[in-house]
Amino acid sequence: MATGREADGGVGPLNGVRVVELASVIMAPYAAQQLGDLGADVIKVEPPTGDLTRHYPPTRSPGMGVIALNLNRNKRSVALDLKAPGGRDALLALLASADVFLTNVRPQALRRLNLSYEDVADVNSRLVYLNAQGFRSDSPLGGHAAYDDVVQAASGLVWLNEQVSGVPHYVPTVLADKICGLVIVQSVLAALHHRDRTGQGQHVEVPMADTMLAFNLVEHLAAATHNPPAGPIGYPRALSPRRTASRTADGWMCILPYSDRNWRDFFAFVDRPELADDPRFASFTARVRNADELYVLVGEFTPRHTTAEWQGFCDAKSIPAAPVLSLAEAATSTYAAEGGLLQEAEHPTEGGYRLIGQPVRFWATPAGLHRHCPQIGEHTEEVLAEIGHRPSA
Repeated sequence: MATGREADGGVGPLNGVRVVELASVIMAPYAAQQLGDLGADVIKVEPPTGDLTRHYPPTRSPGMGVIALNLNRNKRSVALDLKAPGGRDALLALLASADVFLTNVRPQALRRLNLSYEDVADVNSRLVYLNAQGFRSDSPLGGHAAYDDVVQAASGLVWLNEQVSGVPHYVPTVLADKICGLVIVQSVLAALHHRDRTGQGQHVEVPMADTMLAFNLVEHLAAATHNPPAGPIGYPRALSPRRTASRTADGWMCILPYSDRNWRDFFAFVDRPELADDPRFASFTARVRNADELYVLVGEFTPRHTTAEWQGFCDAKSIPAAPVLSLAEAATSTYAAEGGLLQEAEHPTEGGYRLIGQPVRFWATPAGLHRHCPQIGEHTEEVLAEIGHRPSA
């Protein structure tokens, strides 16, 4: 059982790095949680009412919603009213002691609070100042509000779903928030590396729409990569309406032959070896061009065997395959349990809860839980005392 220990940072690879988080909802707090898991001393600055996610139901006690229990682990909480006379002063004193400032407050609001990069760099020139928001600050959309669904729409992701299903669905997870959160972590680490080599801090901006557009274009720029375009935007195989899980005799699976050898083995297993030499399917290029026809054939063949039979065959032939699991099944599987991906933990005030494990393994500097989610403002006095800041009367 994970119990966590109280310490200023953990034993992970970022032990000794101080991160100040001024952020709400999921994207930037998720990035800060990742940095905390890696051992950084993360100080979450939030209003006296707390970050919005603290109030997502269900809750056992006020301000300790279920999302917050994992999103705010490995952090200390300092409650400040930045609009009050002493709130900004306390934050600036804290930033003077920090390595990283991480915020998703829009730049216009930061300027009104006198917390722009220039304001903060005056007190700490070595600081990595990272702000993330929906759109580039120097664009006409720079002041627009944005959440995950808005960014999914603005970056082409909803359009991609519509091409396959006919309905402009959002992805049923806050994908933009979490991908951008991971890009924030990557950007922080790169800027810290630069700072440690040169002594120079810097301003870093992560716009969500730009980040997700670049992410979506990796494969979907496709034929439009050429100038003039050799074809429409979109990767045909991924946009095939037939690209679905395969029905087996007793369930559903992802069965994904990829190489020529994989397909030759697959066609032999379903007693259609001649299809391996069919010009429509004999090469990778041909299979991409004829993806719809290929997926129709696969859908005819897979019900002939059970899920276990398919898994056995695919494993023997090194063909990528896995049964379709519900999220609950995946989270409680033997594989997940052995990897510690969902652990039983005991919170000092909230009691038993499930802790989302850290999937990355560091053999020399293990990452993990060293501090449970704090109460709102639990560490205000402790942190301000550490930096020698006394609130003005």
